[in-house]
Amino acid sequence: MQTLGEAARAVLLTADPHDKRRAARGLARAWRRGQLEHRCDTPMPDQPAWPAEPELLAPNRMPKRGKGGSERGRIALLHALAHIEFVAIDLAVDLVGRFGGEFPRAFVDDWIGVAADEAMHFALLDRRLRQLGSHYGALPAHAELWEAAEATADDALARLAIVPMVLEARGLDVTPATVERFQAAGDEASAKILSRIYKDEIRHVSVGTLWFRQKCDEMGFNAVETWHALVKSRFRGSLKPPFNDSARHDAGLTQEFYAVIAS
Repeated sequence: MQTLGEAARAVLLTADPHDKRRAARGLARAWRRGQLEHRCDTPMPDQPAWPAEPELLAPNRMPKRGKGGSERGRIALLHALAHIEFVAIDLAVDLVGRFGGEFPRAFVDDWIGVAADEAMHFALLDRRLRQLGSHYGALPAHAELWEAAEATADDALARLAIVPMVLEARGLDVTPATVERFQAAGDEASAKILSRIYKDEIRHVSVGTLWFRQKCDEMGFNAVETWHALVKSRFRGSLKPPFNDSARHDAGLTQEFYAVIAS
């Protein structure tokens, strides 16, 4: 029987975006059907396989997108979001393959589900780009998303602290305003996609926060103090308001975590 680690590594080493999307959903099906052994002793790659396009640039070299009012601006914003969702597939799969053996099956259930969600989100955004005459890879994307995985490759707690509880939580802060911009431009199709993604991301942050708290309890750590220490030592950016306190609270990420160390 193939192991969970072997299957996760295969997804990470799939470069074509649509093949990766299908592979992630296939991983989820195989796990649900009991076709994978819960063993994660296969090394995960330092860097996933990605396609030649989009061209990856440093954030300060990225073209300005504007506010999304024009069709060109909306395409650029949708492309940026598609890239985030594409990399998020690898972030979720790497979390499972790298750390899944340290946790019970329920952890794998949750994060395999997140990976499948991210694959679906990517498919929705790429399809919308094609409806607008573009596609994923047509524009450059920034190259820093995987840095969070590299900075936390040695520590499951650090990975949970940074990826769902910082990066995905930031999506909760900015997505409602993005939805409103698409609605103001009359692009209800894109707004509906982002609204669907937003609801799923609340659950993803919730899953991250839940397992972070559980791991801290297991190790006898104070969850809030541990999160503060990990964010300060493992996250290169800063936590900037405004925060979507309501959505964060729904996800279990209460103000005691982020309010104290926000810049």
